[in-house]
Amino acid sequence: MATTMQPHFEEKRFALRMALRLPVVVSGRAEDGAAWSEPTETDDISTLGALFQLNQKVNQGDVLYIRSHRPDGVPVEVKAQVMRIAPANYGTSRVGVSITDPKESWLRLFVAWVADDNAMDGSEE
Repeated sequence: MATTMQPHFEEKRFALRMALRLPVVVSGRAEDGAAWSEPTETDDISTLGALFQLNQKVNQGDVLYIRSHRPDGVPVEVKAQVMRIAPANYGTSRVGVSITDPKESWLRLFVAWVADDNAMDGSEE
């Protein structure tokens, strides 16, 4: 069985996606059960997930917790599942996750940042 074939997620994606450097803290459990936590920032976020770089080794299917905040400072914590992993610079991995719970909190976070981004763009005129 060939393990090099990556399924093509692109065709199935209907999520709005936005390139956004959003500071997040990602946490999870290592294979030995030890808890870990790592601050990073997103490369992009979508209504259903996020893409970010991690030093911590994770596996496809792992459950992670992602903490961030909306532009108004309201904290958001969601549960996510690792959907894909690709090598990145300096031994880090680019990790794509799908938000599993609560999806509404992540959607509100996404909408708040999009609205905030648009408000900032419009204020300079």
